[in-house]
Amino acid sequence: MIEIENVSKWYGDFRVLNDCSLRIAKGEVVVICGPSGSGKSTLIKCVNGLEPFTQGRISVDGVSVGDRATNLPRLRSRIGMVFQNFELFPHMTATENIVLAQQKVLGRDRTAAEAKARELLARIGLAEHAVKYPAQLSGGQQQRVAIARALAMDPIAMLFDEPTSALDPEMITEVLEVMVALAHEGMTMAVVTHEMGFARKVAHRVVFMDQGAIVEDAPKDTFFGTPRSERAQLFLSKILQH
Repeated sequence: MIEIENVSKWYGDFRVLNDCSLRIAKGEVVVICGPSGSGKSTLIKCVNGLEPFTQGRISVDGVSVGDRATNLPRLRSRIGMVFQNFELFPHMTATENIVLAQQKVLGRDRTAAEAKARELLARIGLAEHAVKYPAQLSGGQQQRVAIARALAMDPIAMLFDEPTSALDPEMITEVLEVMVALAHEGMTMAVVTHEMGFARKVAHRVVFMDQGAIVEDAPKDTFFGTPRSERAQLFLSKILQH
């Protein structure tokens, strides 16, 4: 579903991605972890063209992301993206936030878009909050609405960029539960996160990045058992203490 081949990216003289290659099969859940500044978020944003890359090739469902002939808005409409900050429109209710892109991008009529929004709000446990504005919702509830908004587009894959890092500890679980359910339903997912409990529970593979490079790409049991690289071992020894 997602193929990343020898991708590099520079910001001026600084190389933020260094010859990264990664394949994610349909229905596979891959967790991408690593220290701050290792290039995780940049890599995942390259997948749907939010960040341009300097060298290499990325394709999603056979469509080349870097090809100038590719209709990036159309491709992005097929790839759900959930950010660290919820990016909801503050002047719109939860329902309206989910309805808008369905109408503007997919061309759904209002009735069908609202029905889809109601279905998704019920699915994430927020049916009773349908007419509330983001400021009236907790951080965890806002992030769940953001996930529902992405799902409303019927994506072929979902990208998550540290979706719980801006949340209070009590709100993290409610967001992770939605993501776990998605994984169990067979959604193709690439997840940048430090939530190792989530990785242990649903990831098929764990990718560890450091200094812009993919240092390790291993099945989760191997990664949490004995990572091959000393750098990954050091990272895990620190993060699993907390």
